[in-house]
Amino acid sequence: MRRYETIYILRPTLGDDEITKIIDNTNAILSTDGGGIISIDKWGLRKLAYLIKKESNGYYVFCDYATDPANVTEMERKFRIDESIMKYMTLKTSDSIDSEGIEAARNEYEAAKVAAEEAEAEQEKEEQSSDTTETAESKKEEKTETAEKSGE
Repeated sequence: MRRYETIYILRPTLGDDEITKIIDNTNAILSTDGGGIISIDKWGLRKLAYLIKKESNGYYVFCDYATDPANVTEMERKFRIDESIMKYMTLKTSDSIDSEGIEAARNEYEAAKVAAEEAEAEQEKEEQSSDTTETAESKKEEKTETAEKSGE
């Protein structure tokens, strides 16, 4: 088995059910013959740098997985046939990976995801505390200005 990453862009006119169906079908192809999905990230609707099939937006999906090369070939064949998929790109990131390597990669992905969520939560706390500090300082300045005006 080898490890791959694929990014594919779906038409922006697709509904959530259709997007989920395409992702599930892709995962089913990649999971055959002992393959495994390491991570799926739905990046969502984004503006394209240039028109692709007369569309200016696209729904991006990033998939990190381990499977046999034949399964990748089959997935790409289905991508070429399906009109819902505007563009795709597959990269081979490792020549060989076993089931232990897949599990380690999944754990690494989950740990990175948790760390990113914690960092985001901490950043929000810092922003809230700085907003509170700024509000208190501005109120103090207003009181000082009011006192100076009344003293004149």
